[in-house]
Amino acid sequence: MGEPMGTSLMRAGYALCVSAHRSRDRVARLVAAGAREVADPASVGAQSDAVIIMVPDAPEVEDALFGARGVANGLAAGRHVIDMSTISPVASRAFYARLAERNIAMIDAPVSGGPARAATGELTIMAGGDRAAFEACEPVLRALGSPTHVGGPGMGETVKLVNQIIIASVMVANVEGLMFAKKSGANIDAVRAILATATASNYLLDKWLPQTLFAGKRSGGFALDLLRKDLNAALDAARQQGLALPASGLVYQLFTAASGAGHGREDYSAVSAVYEELAGMRIVDGAR
Repeated sequence: MGEPMGTSLMRAGYALCVSAHRSRDRVARLVAAGAREVADPASVGAQSDAVIIMVPDAPEVEDALFGARGVANGLAAGRHVIDMSTISPVASRAFYARLAERNIAMIDAPVSGGPARAATGELTIMAGGDRAAFEACEPVLRALGSPTHVGGPGMGETVKLVNQIIIASVMVANVEGLMFAKKSGANIDAVRAILATATASNYLLDKWLPQTLFAGKRSGGFALDLLRKDLNAALDAARQQGLALPASGLVYQLFTAASGAGHGREDYSAVSAVYEELAGMRIVDGAR
């Protein structure tokens, strides 16, 4: 996500300073497009008015912010951190408080839309934090998509996890329904056409599965293990509130089973592999 987001920022006219998290090839492509590379997050902070972080989970955010060469060691007081990772709202609020002690404002601004919409600057952005900090960062966020301020610190992450809870359950519902159709001898293409105009119609069935499951592809997309991580963050936050999410707990176990079977780095539609293994047949003929 970081590479297409960086490209969108430069297209909007922003000077971009970057440092690698894991992938050097993505950084190299951004540099070739006009970004400037520095050694570490602290150096990014020292040369920036606002720093965007986009990494997998809370431990990586903490390291990027507060590690030995973290952003907080270089960013001046009065500047801004925009964390666009999807992490626990509990962790996000803790990072907000630690940065506030240094007079650095933070907003949590996770996104929905995937790499394709990151490249076109059309992400849905859910922003939490102080209103003044959001307004200061809003022009940068608008270069990446459509930002909405949804509340105080951690609320952006909360709303993003709502999205993740729903898409995970909807994906499983799609797969389960389609497997029932296939096992019963129904024509999957006919079922898809009918559902497109029925009350079961949904974004994943209409837009996502045609690029993944129905195309016989499991590479690319949104990694199953990342969605599993998001579900775990939602379940953890719910436990701390004394809230039961039984359906999400079951969906988490299904994604864990798919991950354990070797599908963690594939698109999350690969949860279908669990059902296909149990049924002894493929939902889409010819798909691996």
